[in-house]
Amino acid sequence: MYRFPTTATAPFCPSEVRGSVFIDPGLALWRRMLRFAGPGLLISVGYMDPGNWATDIAAGSQFGYSLLFVVVLSSLAAILLQTLCLRLGIVAGKDLARASRERYRPAVSNAMWVFAEIAIIACDVAEVLGCALALKLLLGVPLPWGIVLTGLDTVIVLGLQGRGFRRLEAIVLGLIATIGICFLLQLILIGPDIGGILSGLVPRVAAFEDTDALYISIGILGATVMPHNLYLHSSIVQTRVSGESAPAKRNAIRLATLDTAGSLGLALLVNAAILILAAAAFHATGATTVTDIEDAYRLLEPIAGTAFASFLFGLALLASGQSSTFTGTIAGQVIMEGFLDLKIPCYQRRLITRTLALVPALIGVLTMGEHAVGRLLVFSQVVLSAQLPFAIFPLIRLTSDRRVMGAFTSPPLLAATAWILFLAITAANLWLLLQTVGLV
Repeated sequence: MYRFPTTATAPFCPSEVRGSVFIDPGLALWRRMLRFAGPGLLISVGYMDPGNWATDIAAGSQFGYSLLFVVVLSSLAAILLQTLCLRLGIVAGKDLARASRERYRPAVSNAMWVFAEIAIIACDVAEVLGCALALKLLLGVPLPWGIVLTGLDTVIVLGLQGRGFRRLEAIVLGLIATIGICFLLQLILIGPDIGGILSGLVPRVAAFEDTDALYISIGILGATVMPHNLYLHSSIVQTRVSGESAPAKRNAIRLATLDTAGSLGLALLVNAAILILAAAAFHATGATTVTDIEDAYRLLEPIAGTAFASFLFGLALLASGQSSTFTGTIAGQVIMEGFLDLKIPCYQRRLITRTLALVPALIGVLTMGEHAVGRLLVFSQVVLSAQLPFAIFPLIRLTSDRRVMGAFTSPPLLAATAWILFLAITAANLWLLLQTVGLV
């Protein structure tokens, strides 16, 4: 049965939705899985936002299917890290931001909050640019005006006041379905090489012999694992409650892990579809220099032989940017409440975040031109990459601490794998940053 809190006033306020869905342990497994599903979907949105499009399109157009395995491995790394997040939320009953504030001294905690807020703004910049570009491609709206129009999504947030967390999850599911269906239809129209896809799934070190391939691969990794998702997941997983006993928590971890793996599996399919589409439409036809989303949109029609393919591409881009808007709002609320113990109305939080994103997006487009969207999107992913280690490190420390997790402390193999991922991601992101500023 569901148990919605009668005091909830907004679907975006984490402190007001904890325990909003009760999972009866007596139900059949498949029914418990259905009722537990939802948090993973909200997390998966961050793995298919406009920032991912630029790296996937560049990888597919320049190197065909050969970097497809990088998308798969990056998604598996994301699943592992998100599993740590859900374990922290379910067992400790705290999100990563609040647990970090309680563990570290104020100076460190405040610095972590600043880094987390920068990540939220960088993510929102990508959403602004993605939605604005979609409006330009579909409706012919000039890019600067499209950026301004994205500020109206605060009205959507207000319209969802009091509608309930499950309603939000249903809306996001609809947007994800839109993205998936659009890419499925585009792949049918283009007709990718199945043999090439299967070959691209096989990891090979030789794929990184080209420096550009290594650069793009690190970009895919940086765009896939996002810091705000780590804070977000540890909070919203608490909307599902099945009891406080050890068996109940163990059951909740199992159900949440299935939800996460399934949802991020969908995100993996979308990211793989973007790369496969670029490989089949551009690399296979000799258009290996397509690295910009707008160029990809323009070239799809003559290659596919129908304007419908381009329309589907633009619609998927719009759905991608808009779905990320909702999760960005919740993540911002989680971070503010957790690190500062400060609560403000959710629409105010959305207005602050979107305003801070609009300014750099507008400045970038007005000073660099409308064709600079691709570069701005990549830069936003570089900023996100720089913040990632500051979220992963405390996550691993907290979930490996018996004082916090008790009997649910991360097993040695899980903790060791997480630390290896932390070192690999940190090294890769550092290399990407040095490449971006021209030091290597």
